[in-house]
Amino acid sequence: MSISPISFLSLVLLLAGGIILYRTVRMVPQGYEWTVERFGKYTHSMSPGLHFLIPVIYHVSRKVNMMEQVLDVPSQDVITKDNAVVRVDGVVFFQVLDAAKATYEVSNLEIAMTALVQTNIRTVIGSMDLDESLSQRETINAQLLNVVDIATNPWGIKVTRIEIRDISPPQDLVNAMARQMKAEREKRAQILEAEGSRESEILRAQGEKQAAVLEAEGRKEAAFRDAEARERLAQAEANATQMVSEAISQGNVQAINYFIAQKYVEAFSDLAKAPNQKFVLMPMESSGLIGSIAGIGELAKTALSGKPS
Repeated sequence: MSISPISFLSLVLLLAGGIILYRTVRMVPQGYEWTVERFGKYTHSMSPGLHFLIPVIYHVSRKVNMMEQVLDVPSQDVITKDNAVVRVDGVVFFQVLDAAKATYEVSNLEIAMTALVQTNIRTVIGSMDLDESLSQRETINAQLLNVVDIATNPWGIKVTRIEIRDISPPQDLVNAMARQMKAEREKRAQILEAEGSRESEILRAQGEKQAAVLEAEGRKEAAFRDAEARERLAQAEANATQMVSEAISQGNVQAINYFIAQKYVEAFSDLAKAPNQKFVLMPMESSGLIGSIAGIGELAKTALSGKPS
């Protein structure tokens, strides 16, 4: 079946019309900007939405992602200030703000940013000791962000964040650090134990001191009480003696009989309580005791009357 020239021409015109329509009507998706060139020279950038271009004269040069992107920084060996070799990698978060600059100011944006970040990682970590590089990751991130953001500003991008993902020292250095940390922990444990023992000894000494003070105060109080009791007893004895003396001077013989009998009984009681006495031989008849008291009473009468017995 042969195709007529008119049908072939119609098919060609239809195909050419479709191509022209496709090259004329352009739909830019959200989050992107397309750079447009006219005869190879940049003219403008198309924002998200519907656009119309004249075919052959205008064409799209680059479709630029305007959303925030993540760039992986490959790991690399870095020498610290104290000559320790560590392996470092990270990630960079950036966003294109000017599609034309990102297209025409740098040949390959991602490769250029990766090289820039790696170079500055070596610079920043190389100015630190190993301990500083392991403990001051936030400082490293801040310094890298400041330097890289300034350097990439002419490329029309904004570096929003740089994170050092991992800093890995060599295995022998890791083992040495582990031994050092173990020694530090043991040292702190010994110090804490010594401080605890010292505090315990101090508290024990303070407790013994307070106990000794309280015991001394107790002995002082007991001695004071004993002295007061002896003083009162002596006062009572003096009062009793005075009363007996007054009674005798007034001619009352019964008072001296009572006083002497009481002293006699107390002396006998003290003698019987003596721990080194096994036997006590004394006249215990009531008649002897009464006779003794009566004899003493007669002597008192004689003394009071002034007559010889």
